[in-house]
Amino acid sequence: MSPRPDVSEERKNQILEAAIKVFSRQGFHEARMDDIVQESGLSKGALYWYFKSKDEIITAILSNLFDRELDTLKNLQDAQGPARERMIEFTRLAIADMKVLLQIRPIVYEFYAIAFRQRVVRDALKNYFRRYMQMVVPFIQQGIDRGEFRPVDAVEAALAAGAIIEGTLLLWVYDPETVNMEKHMITSMELLLDGLGAPEPDHS
Repeated sequence: MSPRPDVSEERKNQILEAAIKVFSRQGFHEARMDDIVQESGLSKGALYWYFKSKDEIITAILSNLFDRELDTLKNLQDAQGPARERMIEFTRLAIADMKVLLQIRPIVYEFYAIAFRQRVVRDALKNYFRRYMQMVVPFIQQGIDRGEFRPVDAVEAALAAGAIIEGTLLLWVYDPETVNMEKHMITSMELLLDGLGAPEPDHS
């Protein structure tokens, strides 16, 4: 007899996809676990087997979104080539991930709206930010050590890069008619990296 396939990941994804639909339609506050049960087509027992609360589901959604972006950064951190080119490539990949995220735009708006008053969202965002800094700071430092970047504070440079990505997204949320997210994010990152660039040696 062949072993029974592990369906846990499939079931978790089924629940998270249902939750995204419910949250998009009703908002986090109004949505109930029963609504997610109905949308998923699973039993209440199955839902609670994987997620004990709505907060756990919100945390899992955020983790899935952020893990993909951080995995991309990890791959680029280990890649060959100039730090500047890899930072631009990371920005392009981050934009691609955001375009997928924006297919569930109401969820994005909701995250921003409740981040300051709902601890589970705030903690998930803080965890993502700290993981981002743990990966980007050494990446910037690598460019400094190789002489590609000026000897600046790598933490400050990583904060500026993160502010470009998050800030441009937020400005786009405010006014998508004025802000071209892809164009402005790439342009702003290029301006930052131009400023970080080490000066050419003077051979005069």
